[in-house]
Amino acid sequence: MRSSPSSTSAREGPAGAAVRDHRELMDHWGQGGEAAAAAWRRTARAFAATVESGRLDLPLPGAGATRERWAAFADLAGEDLSLARLCEGHADAVAILAELGGPRPEPGSRWGVWAANPPGPNVTASRGADGWLLDGTKQYCSGARICTDVLVTAAADDGARLFAVDTELLEPDVSSWPATGMAGSDTLDVGFARVPAVPVGPPAGYTNRPGFSHGGVGVAACWYGGARGVARTLLSAASKRDIGPHALAHLGAVDLGLRTVRAALDQAADDIDADPGDERDEGALRALRVRALTEAVAADVLTRTGRALGAGPLGHDEAHSRAVADLTVYLRQHHAERDLARLGELVAETADTW
Repeated sequence: MRSSPSSTSAREGPAGAAVRDHRELMDHWGQGGEAAAAAWRRTARAFAATVESGRLDLPLPGAGATRERWAAFADLAGEDLSLARLCEGHADAVAILAELGGPRPEPGSRWGVWAANPPGPNVTASRGADGWLLDGTKQYCSGARICTDVLVTAAADDGARLFAVDTELLEPDVSSWPATGMAGSDTLDVGFARVPAVPVGPPAGYTNRPGFSHGGVGVAACWYGGARGVARTLLSAASKRDIGPHALAHLGAVDLGLRTVRAALDQAADDIDADPGDERDEGALRALRVRALTEAVAADVLTRTGRALGAGPLGHDEAHSRAVADLTVYLRQHHAERDLARLGELVAETADTW
């Protein structure tokens, strides 16, 4: 969507040009803490390189290779959860644009989806003389200084809408994410001040489309990959030394949990490929089940790995401790009892579920 020479060269050139662009952003927006700056700068570099490499040119959900799509998310999450968060958002944006129509992503562009609606400030949309304009503050914007374009939800006079926005005119609040977990994802509050926007789909189109539920399972694939990454520290320890019967019991339980989630993801992928338009109206129930199962297993992996290995990896293994902190935060995209209550409602409506 951008047309300025500097943004175009960063987008269309090699990954190195994009990295230079990120460094300029660092100077412009300030560091926000040395450790946080290093984290999001590292992720920005990796995200740009991943987009440029074509690794995110994935099959669309429901196109017959959904297992492959989610396996890619899980692998990325096992490498770096902050990177996976951005990559999943980019791939989801591409899928949304394909489903609802909208601007065609330019080569090398880095997209995100900013659709969180927690209590507090939010974004409103109004029609101006030259088109739609967005105002307000959107919270939980991953890739706030990294993405080149985003899809953002906003309240309009005709209902909730989705818009495509160039990030160049946005105002990230660099002090709005002081946390350690997911620091690399550059998840900030972002201000909108009469920012031009292109509508994507009809009112309520973002949540009413079949792909909304499909994408929700894709996020669970990232949680699974993150849990698998944390669990590998336990598996590695068990393969190198005698960790004792109690730790082995934890390893056995972790194995069962992860294999159960993998089977659920595979079955969900097959079901989506068999019914991409959700003609059977099973998408919401499927997504809630898989997300709840994955969240529960991932939380159990965190607990069991910590109990089995103690403080050692958390205190002396930087990659493991970062993965634990990141996964702890990432899992809170599951809305706990609120999502379980919604699942219960749908199950009650389907009396013959079991």
